[in-house]
Amino acid sequence: MKIVFNSIKILLLVLVIVVMASNSSSFESKVSNDNLNKTVNLSTMALKVSEFNYDNLYSAKDTFTGDLTGYVYNCPLCSGHLACSKYNVMDGTTTYPDPEYGAVNIVASSANLPCGTIIRFDFPRVSNSPIYAIVLDRGVTGNSIDLLAENLDAAHVIGRSSITYDVLRSGWNQNYEG
Repeated sequence: MKIVFNSIKILLLVLVIVVMASNSSSFESKVSNDNLNKTVNLSTMALKVSEFNYDNLYSAKDTFTGDLTGYVYNCPLCSGHLACSKYNVMDGTTTYPDPEYGAVNIVASSANLPCGTIIRFDFPRVSNSPIYAIVLDRGVTGNSIDLLAENLDAAHVIGRSSITYDVLRSGWNQNYEG
């Protein structure tokens, strides 16, 4: 009797193992590749990857509302040097060549936005298309932004307005050298 009982236990154990093994193979068989060569179209994959990177590059990470003011490098309270970079703007330069975003405008912000942060905002008084800018200077408070202008007349055109802006990149990219 004991031998029969032990034989039944072993038989049940083998049956359980067989059932579990057959179930796991059924999960694997649900995935199929209809491509007879089992290859990947690399050009299609490259287009998908570039699409993802573009969307990721220009998608908003955060949104803020603050005041936008125009300023010039040699204003009465300005030193003429940028707080976040050694980039020279004393010749009237108002853009910075960012490796990821290209030529972007220069803005000053509070420490709420790290140096190297890229923002995007609409400001029809200056441009009909969105303005992309990088934080390279300090000197404002809260969520306000100062847009660097080439001269005092351009700063007066910017004036002071309430805006909403998107943060596209927080701080410098990994390739920044200086």
